[in-house]
Amino acid sequence: MARVKRGLMRHKRHKKIIERASGYWGRKKNVFSRAHEQVMKSGQYAFRDRRAKKRNFRRLWIARISAGCAECGIKYSQLIDGLTKNGIQVNRKMLSELAIADMNAFKAVVEQAKAR
Repeated sequence: MARVKRGLMRHKRHKKIIERASGYWGRKKNVFSRAHEQVMKSGQYAFRDRRAKKRNFRRLWIARISAGCAECGIKYSQLIDGLTKNGIQVNRKMLSELAIADMNAFKAVVEQAKAR
């Protein structure tokens, strides 16, 4: 029976991890054991932060809408309540864009929310 040498597959596996770790600081970019630890941890951070990004954007949009509401003399909660009761469905991302780019349109939406 022929002898099986496993160096090729180990080299491929190590090379893949080292390539993913390129750009890291210190030994984490070129020592396999350190690189493997950091690549695994980086994957955990990426998984966590893909979810956190959604929360952060929602907070940003709400802050922008609140600033627009302050200019129009209404509270954020009153705006959302008025829109819900009138059956107007505009997501927070679009409301924040209106508050930034087109204040006249945002004021029209606020007037719709006020008119119950």
